[in-house]
Amino acid sequence: MLTINPKEIPVAKMHSYLLGAVVPRPIAFASTVDKKGNVNLSPFSFFNCFSATPPILVFSPSRKGRDNTTKHTYENVKEVPEVVINIVSYSMIQQTSLASCEYPKGVNEFVKAGFTEIPSARIKPPRVGESAVSFECRVNQIIELGTQGGAGNLVICEILLMHIKEEVLDESGRIDPRKLDAVARMGGDYYLRVRGDSIFTIPKPNEKLGIGFDRLPEKIRNSPVLTGNDLGKLANIERLPDRVEIAAFKKIPKVVEVEAKGEKALHTLAQQYLENGKVEDAWKVLLGNIL
Repeated sequence: MLTINPKEIPVAKMHSYLLGAVVPRPIAFASTVDKKGNVNLSPFSFFNCFSATPPILVFSPSRKGRDNTTKHTYENVKEVPEVVINIVSYSMIQQTSLASCEYPKGVNEFVKAGFTEIPSARIKPPRVGESAVSFECRVNQIIELGTQGGAGNLVICEILLMHIKEEVLDESGRIDPRKLDAVARMGGDYYLRVRGDSIFTIPKPNEKLGIGFDRLPEKIRNSPVLTGNDLGKLANIERLPDRVEIAAFKKIPKVVEVEAKGEKALHTLAQQYLENGKVEDAWKVLLGNIL
């Protein structure tokens, strides 16, 4: 295990470790204006949402590590405390990367990167027409975390209006992650496209209480087959099957056949049930070999 003290390594190396480990990070494609009305557009991956009431987004245009200068976005929100945060989809990622070039102050990245300026309804900075979701925000506060190169500047933004293209909504009116096709930032030159097998579901516990790992029988907890994720699914059940349910399940021909092959085969069958979302059936297989 590599143990690192941030004070004992160069800032650039610490920055690299952070960006490689804290992943994936959503991208805030921020459009701002300075006091003269010059438009700037730049992506930031130090970004997330932090409150629903009030609706708050926070992103950080950090000081540059190599020369300790500040970003034009940071300078702009200090002059005009407004910003549009646009969400980046795969169809626009190459243009977004182009907008991250360090063009001189006053250069409009909408023009350089070929994006469409859409006037905002409540604030001065324009929205990105190609973005499926955009947030018109007022900057409530800027928290400067340091004065050295690499130090972050937390821009706390309150959402005034949210714009969503209807084509990314599902039948119930919620944003469909497959239709949004969002892109996230990884370390180095790596990005992540949120699609296909990278999208999966886990039922939220909400009001139910899972039995927990401490209630798993030792033979199950120490299984040579079941993974930590498998055990997590088993431990998230509210109630174990009763003896009647287990006895009936043991008579199923497939289960009888597998049971004859031994405990490892039964655990493998239970794992297959778990992969198909049949947690109770997995429990019946496992408990049938214990009770």
